[in-house]
Formats: sequence, C-alpha cells, structure tokens
Amino acid sequence: MESSASSSPDRPLLAVLRGERRDPPPVWLMRQAGRYLPEYRALRADKGGFLALCYDPASAAEVTIQPIRRFGFDGAILFSDILVIPHALGQDLTFGAGEGPRLAPPLKEATLEALQGAPQRLEPIYETVRQVAAALPPETTFLGFAGAPWTVATYMVAGEGSKDHHDARTMAYRDPAGFAAIIAAIETATIDYLSGQIAAGVHAVQIFDSWAGSLAPTEFDRWVIAPTARIVAALKVRHPDVPVIAFPKGAGGRLGDYARAVGADAIGLDEAVDPVWAHAVLPAGLPVQGNLDPIALLAGGDGLDRSVARIRQAFADRPHIFNLGHGIGQFTPIEHVERLLELVRRAA
Repeated sequence: MESSASSSPDRPLLAVLRGERRDPPPVWLMRQAGRYLPEYRALRADKGGFLALCYDPASAAEVTIQPIRRFGFDGAILFSDILVIPHALGQDLTFGAGEGPRLAPPLKEATLEALQGAPQRLEPIYETVRQVAAALPPETTFLGFAGAPWTVATYMVAGEGSKDHHDARTMAYRDPAGFAAIIAAIETATIDYLSGQIAAGVHAVQIFDSWAGSLAPTEFDRWVIAPTARIVAALKVRHPDVPVIAFPKGAGGRLGDYARAVGADAIGLDEAVDPVWAHAVLPAGLPVQGNLDPIALLAGGDGLDRSVARIRQAFADRPHIFNLGHGIGQFTPIEHVERLLELVRRAA
C-alpha cells in the first residue's frame, strides 16, 4: 500500500476526479476495451462467448489492459458488463450470437422472491480487478463500474433490452411498491459490488445510467436520482476517499438537478449535452467527463478536430476528463483514436 501522498504516483485522471485542473486533460474512452481493437477480436474469437470472456479473470484482465498498452489512456475501465448484477441476483444471463442479452425469468412474468441469489458469480470479477491492479502502469487510474438501478431494472423486468423501456415504465406506474423492491435489491447488490471492486484495487468507480432519459420528470426523481444518491452516499461511508463518477445519459435539462442531488464527485456528459451550457448550469468546480460524439470519432476529419476543440474550450476553467458521450463504435478506425489523442494531449 502507498503510505503517503509523497510516495503516491501521479495519476492525472484521479487528480481531476479530486478537483484538480490539468492541461492537457486526462483522457479515456467508454468501451475502449472492445470490438474496434483487432487484439480484442482475436482474443474473443479464441475464448468464445462474451459472458465467458467476462467471467475469465485472465482474459478479462488482458482485455482491460489492451487499450492501455496500445494508446496509453490515462484510465483503464474494468472489462465486464452491467448485467452481472441481475445474474448475481439469480436471473439466468445469456448473450446469443448476433443478439442482445437475455435474462430469465423476466420480472414482468416472475417475482423477485422467486430468484435465488448467486453472489459467488461476482468473485471472478474481483479477481479480474486484482490482476489488472497488479499489472497497470503506476500513472494509470483504474476505474470500476456498475449500472445504475433504473437501467439495470429495465433489463430485469423485460428480460432483454428495449427501445422505450415500456415494461419497466409500466410496472413502475402500475406497481410502484413492487418496482421499488426491484430497485432496492439492485441498489443493495450494487453497493456491495462496487465496494468489492474498490477493495480489490480500483481507484474510482462509475455508475452508468444509460437509459436515464426515458423517464418523465417525477419518475426520473424517484427511479434515477434517488437510488443513485443512496448508492453514492453508501459508498462515501465505506470508502470516503474513492471518487464516484455518475453518468445519466439523456438527463438533458435535469442535469443540474441530478448533479446537485446525487452528490457524485464527477458527472459524465452524453454527446447531446451542449458543453457550454453544462459548464454554466453545473456546480462550480465540479469535475465533468465527456462528451465527444462517438460518431464524430468514427467520421474523423475536420469535424473531429472542431468537436475536440469546442469541448476543450468549454471546460478550460473546470476540472475535465476528456471522453466520449457514450461508447466507442466497433467500426471506429484506429487512426481516428490516435488523432483524437494527438488533439487532446496538446497543451492549451
């Protein structure tokens, strides 16, 4: 263990999460360990299915480190999936070839009480964390993550992904007590899961609410803001020095309310957020992360250059981690990522 600040390595991303400004800003990309990398595709073809890869610590650790080895990002994000939580809560989880995830039984057809929890399913994830923590360069910040309760619940209720999250939204209106029990179960499991990642060696964690934008205002308060705030508060009791990033994709005009109520150390911004507006409405000094359009990175060229410059200018006076507004696309050219890093790493 590092015994003092003077003996700690300089981790620029971790410093920004703690409120420092850095020029140039640190950078990592959501889904940076994934299908756009030929080394990932080769490993996945050798290993087989996605879930098998997630639950094999040596392979998952290798995937986590691949983009650090290639690009030297300032942050490494744990290679896993948000649906390991419903798997640990007792739903069966499968990923079919060419299909999205499937969870059984879907909770629109079964009760939460019918599930038999299997928390041991998370043990390989903690071992992955330990292996990555031992192998990362000392300057790299290691990020753990989990899905936010609302987003995870949409999958648990429907048994699969959906465009409008109709099943979960309907249950929340028709049976708010039953839906609250599902949210509470996810919340409790997520607190323990993120705490386990921290104990195993991550430096910070991110809470992904990928479907936060699908809810009406009062439902957003109840199912997005409140559960996330409780998770953040619980983590702050257990791990007061570990930063938490909250990413409410699609929050739009509720972004300021979300940031003030949730109490996270940093807020992730999706690509639809105007960075100039975000700088104006968010609490002064609150670190932000984002928010390049993944399609701008895919397209490259002058559009990429202009987008990077605008984001950097908007957050020049605020602690900022450069990232995408969502995950990198699988067909993104490697040379566009290299160009992005060249642009971001220029001092202002």
